[in-house]
Amino acid sequence: MQWVETTGRTVEEAKDKALDQLGVDEADAEFEILEEPKPGLFGRTRGEGRVRARVMPIKARPKVERRDLKRKTGASEPRSTEQGGPTAEPGNTPEDEMDETTDVVPVSNGDVSAQEGERAAAFLVGLAQVFGSTGSTEIVMVDDGVEVNLTGDDLGLLIGPKGSTLTAVQDITRVVAQQRGERHEGRLRIDIAGYRAHRAEALSRFTAQVASEVLATGAARRLEPMSSADRKVVHDAAGKIEGITTSSEGEEPARRVVISVAS
Repeated sequence: MQWVETTGRTVEEAKDKALDQLGVDEADAEFEILEEPKPGLFGRTRGEGRVRARVMPIKARPKVERRDLKRKTGASEPRSTEQGGPTAEPGNTPEDEMDETTDVVPVSNGDVSAQEGERAAAFLVGLAQVFGSTGSTEIVMVDDGVEVNLTGDDLGLLIGPKGSTLTAVQDITRVVAQQRGERHEGRLRIDIAGYRAHRAEALSRFTAQVASEVLATGAARRLEPMSSADRKVVHDAAGKIEGITTSSEGEEPARRVVISVAS
């Protein structure tokens, strides 16, 4: 994965800019601090923060594995909560349900990222059951990691407003899927009911609309605070529109994209 180099008033600001370009959370990125601001007189600082960053690398795999590892797991007929969908037995957790609710195809012991994908898929199916839904998962090996997509009925509670719960589910799933002693390379991404794909499409359309207004009025627009992944979608979409430029301002979690006319 290609490195990006960014600067800011502080190292943290430089990291934020790098995450904007990469479109990942900090846990999925690898940083090298190239320069730190130096203390000056009267509490001021001299210089700037400068970092190199890239998406956490993943070991290369034979093409046949990447093709064959796209499959369905735990595919049972979805049923809504109102129809009496299955629920976990008292005292059971998603981990307790793994063996009974998934049909996992074993992978080689050396393919740690694929194993993480299998464990993540099993956990997500069990989690869906706890919330009264029957889900199925699809595991896709990609160049920079593993994607696990959970589909089914009544999964809105696992997504939350603007994907806030989905972000938390992804963090928990990573903890469950990653085991001590293993070398964790690449990203483990989670999507539920196609939310991330749909949001990317909606953000791209919204960006095009705002860009059109900015070109017509000449006035810059500051968007609402977004996650690093959403900001990357906006930057990429705006980058395809002639005469438009974007930047990011603020600090997490209130960091936002500014769309303006290119000078």
